[in-house]
Amino acid sequence: MNGPASLARGVAPAPPGTLHARTVTGDLQAPPRPGLTVRFGRGEEPGVDLGVGEHDLMVSRRHGELTYRDRAWWLRNTGRQLLRLPRGRMMHSSTDPVPLAPGYTPLFVRGSGYREHLVELYVTGHDDLGPVSRRRADTVPPKRWPLSDEERLLLVVLGQEYLLYEESPRPLTYPRAAEQLAYLRPDELWGERRIEYRIEVVRRRLHDSGFPYPLLHDTSVGRPSDNSLLHNLLRGLVESTTLVPPDLGLMDDEPDR
Repeated sequence: MNGPASLARGVAPAPPGTLHARTVTGDLQAPPRPGLTVRFGRGEEPGVDLGVGEHDLMVSRRHGELTYRDRAWWLRNTGRQLLRLPRGRMMHSSTDPVPLAPGYTPLFVRGSGYREHLVELYVTGHDDLGPVSRRRADTVPPKRWPLSDEERLLLVVLGQEYLLYEESPRPLTYPRAAEQLAYLRPDELWGERRIEYRIEVVRRRLHDSGFPYPLLHDTSVGRPSDNSLLHNLLRGLVESTTLVPPDLGLMDDEPDR
């Protein structure tokens, strides 16, 4: 295959709306023509336009397709296994098609065992300049969220498993957090009610600041557990590096004697 090793590095200049797609076995470029459909899967041409997972029988012969309509490329799952989009979004064959945003989108096709097969997608935008070297440009820092010293300590205690980067982290329970905070700050009155109140204050403030995950109850779709909202809060703070592993040192402080 010609061109860069990954579409994540950019694509050559092309008309806005042009679809670029790449797998380990091939690549293609499709113009933004209404009604045009690009198909991918384990099968061969003319059944599919782009092969993926050709040796994996868990991948369908025609596993997905992209159709250009309404000035966007719409992705649909036509296979038996799930498709996974960024941020953990899953698509089943019964899921409504979703439009691709301009730029780079990695798509993963579920295969056998723990295997996932990558389909790289890139839609050229109106301001896309193609691959441009940015070796000397300043690094764009992640968006970090402001926390007071008290909030940081509380969230570190609650989010210990997240800061240890465990595979399936869970927040510390409020009773256990209250015990640890009482030890770390014996002169402060840390109880479950105070913890709950302080967490709600943080959730509401960050929600209003554009936090990437839901932090408030959505009454229109039912009431999720507070634990799921706390999980979202801790996950977002760790992913943004607002909370980092060295913050665990806050828990090394011994009480004054």
